[in-house]
Amino acid sequence: MSESTSTYTVTGMTCDHCVRSVTEEVGKIAGVTDVRVDLPTGAVTVTSSQEPEVAEVRAAVEEAGYELTA
Repeated sequence: MSESTSTYTVTGMTCDHCVRSVTEEVGKIAGVTDVRVDLPTGAVTVTSSQEPEVAEVRAAVEEAGYELTA
């Protein structure tokens, strides 16, 4: 089975708590197997068994209290 990796840019994260919140919410998306957040750049890399819809990722990021910009 091939995995898909996508990278998104999230704004508003300032600390480790922010990283945990985003990781937890994005990790709830069906098929997501790994979430890596680079706090200095705001890059969120999502690995999944099937590429999630951008709207799903956006909703998860917003649920955590941040904004998906790309």
